[in-house]
This record gives sequence, C-alpha cells and structure tokens, in this order.
Amino acid sequence: MTSSNRCWHDDRVLTLLKENGPLRVLSTARVVSVVGDALSLVTLMLHVQSVAGKAIAVAALLLVGDFAPSLLSPVTGLISDRFDRRTVMIACEVAQCALLAVIAFTLPPLPVLLVLVGVRAMIGQIFIPASRAAVPSLVAEKDLPQANTVLGFGSNSADVVGPLLAAGLLQFMSTRGVLLVDAVSFGVSALLLLRLPKLIVPAEPGGSVFADVKEGLGAIWHARALRIVFLGFCGVVACTAIDDVAIIQLSKETFHASDSAAGVLLASVGIGLLAGFALLARGATRIGMVALLVTGFVVSSAGNLLTGFAWGVAAAFAVQTVRGLGIAAMDVAHSTLIQRLAPADRVGRVFGNFYGGIGVAAAIGYVGGGLLLDAVGPELTFVLTGGAGVLVALWVVAASRARGVEWESAS
Repeated sequence: MTSSNRCWHDDRVLTLLKENGPLRVLSTARVVSVVGDALSLVTLMLHVQSVAGKAIAVAALLLVGDFAPSLLSPVTGLISDRFDRRTVMIACEVAQCALLAVIAFTLPPLPVLLVLVGVRAMIGQIFIPASRAAVPSLVAEKDLPQANTVLGFGSNSADVVGPLLAAGLLQFMSTRGVLLVDAVSFGVSALLLLRLPKLIVPAEPGGSVFADVKEGLGAIWHARALRIVFLGFCGVVACTAIDDVAIIQLSKETFHASDSAAGVLLASVGIGLLAGFALLARGATRIGMVALLVTGFVVSSAGNLLTGFAWGVAAAFAVQTVRGLGIAAMDVAHSTLIQRLAPADRVGRVFGNFYGGIGVAAAIGYVGGGLLLDAVGPELTFVLTGGAGVLVALWVVAASRARGVEWESAS
C-alpha cells in the first residue's frame, strides 16, 4: 500500500466527520448526553450513600438503572421501528431532561428516587437502539465501521470525562446543582438532534405490539449470523462482567496496593478502550467485521485470563489496557454487523433485544462471578472466567465457519 493510500485510510474518519453533518450532530449529541449520564450516576450514588448509608441502597440504584430496563428491551427497541427515529431520540432526551429536573428539585425519598431513576433508564433504553439504528440512514454502507468508531469513541470518552467532571462540580456545587447541570445536558442534546433530517423507518410495523415484538425477537433467533453475534457477545459478557469487582480485590488483597492504585487499575480498561477506537479509526475497514468481532472476544477474554497471572499492579495495568483494545473491537464490529445484517425495518428491535440480552448476561456474570470470587479468590476467578470467554470466542469461530451462515446484508 502506498503512503498516499495509508494517509487516505488514516484521514477517512476525520473526513467523514467533516463532510457528514448529520453524523457530526448525532455523535456530538451522544457525547453531551453520555457526559450527563455519568454526571447523574456518580452524583446520585454519592447522594444515596450519604442519605441511606448502606451499600445495598447504592446497589439498588445501580440495579434499577442498568438491569431492570433490559427486561423491557423487546418493547423499547420496537418504538424506534414504529416511529421517526429522530423524533424518538428527541422525545427521549426531553423526557430525561424533565425527569432529572424533578429529581433535582425534589431530591425524593429513596423508594421514589428509585422509581424515577428506573423510568429514566427505561427511556434511555429506548434512545440507544434508535441512535444505533439511525446510523445506516446517515452514512453510506461502506462507511458504517468508521461511523460506529466515531460514536464509540465519543460515548466512551464521555464515560471517562463524566465522573471527573462530577468530582470537580461537586467541589463547589450541591447535589441539586449538579443534577440540574445534567438536566440541561439532555436539553442541549435534544436541541442538537433537531438538526438531523427525518429518519423514517423504511417499512413501519403494522401489526399488534405482541406480533411486532415477536418479529423482533425472531429477527435475531431465526437469522443464524445474528444469532451467533448475539450469543457470542452475551457469552463473553457473562464470563467477564465480574472483572471490575475482581480488580478491586486483586489490587487490595493480593497486591496490597493503595486505593489510588486500585483506581488506576480500574481506569486501565478505559484507557485501552479509547486507544482501541483511535486505532480502529485508522484501519476499521482493513479487517472483516466477523474477524474483528472474534479478535475482540479473544483479546478481551484473554486479557482477564492473563490478569490472573499478573505479579503486580504494573503487569495487571498493562494487560487490562490491552483488554480495552479488544472491547473497542467488539463495539465497532457488533454494531456494524447488526446494521448490515438486520432488515432495515427491524434493526431498532434487534439493537434493543441485543442490549437487553447483554444486560441480562451482565447480571448473570455479576451473580455467578461474585460467588466464584468469594469461593476461589480474584486470581483464579480471572483465570477461569477469562478462559471461559476464550472458549466462547472459539465457538463463535467454529459457528461462523459452518455452512449456511449468511454474512451478507439482509436489507
């Protein structure tokens, strides 16, 4: 490949952002919104801890904000297949703005707060598949990997910036003030999304809700390629979800490190994740999406396996950073494959069901991994769960090579 061709590949993401105004609007709105998400999560966790004084209260907050909405994913994904996706996204951001304003002004008792947080999380669960399903309407099919890299890099950068911003704002603002800043961020996102063109679904579902939900579930289960992607991703997540808890135990109990060192280890995956998106921005089309997905599965799982053999904080940091590269590959690959393989009028439901399944898989991983962690300790937990993730990746390789798997677009 000539130097000019290398430059063309390296600059392609920047060129796409520069020339594609709608993609730029969507990615900017997502960054603003995700920063707000992280702001409210950190602020509410600290608020609940200070008011209730019990870890179970914080756990309940995380449960209603993460796992509970995933149970409604067959319905939340359907909404973006029934209505103009731009309107759906704007309505979600306005609704989240209003709910956060209510929480900020009232700071309600814990039971009421959990209900409001659960409703807001469910609305967010509607937004995510709508935003992912909107991408094929904004860019050419050949540019999907670059567009997903842009969205992934922006959202994950915001996830890193959000907690730091919350920590800074809480130094001179009250809980109510930070939550109001978060509410404003959703309002700003809604205003940005007004600049998108209408994103009408090519063929809107016309049956009953039950029939359309069943059709959305069938879109994954009856399409072998989508089923492989779904089961592989959920399997890897179930195997590796416990890593954050295990990292804390590894750093504190095995390495006898400080709280700061534990925090650095927790941040290592995020650093690798952002580096991975930066690398993919330079060569997202040089590798097939199936190969990229499997590579991501192997690297992310093997990263946990090798962490079990780490001899100190520095070694664990290096391995977990490399693991972040694999998670970035998984993110870009699965989004692109779903956008290419799912029928255009069902892609919202496929994304909704996909992320709902991941939420359930993560919950299984937390429970099973937690029991394993208590039984065998962090080192062996990393080895066993990481090894199980590698086995899932090998199954995906075998399944994807089987005859009858159609990896071409279904649209």
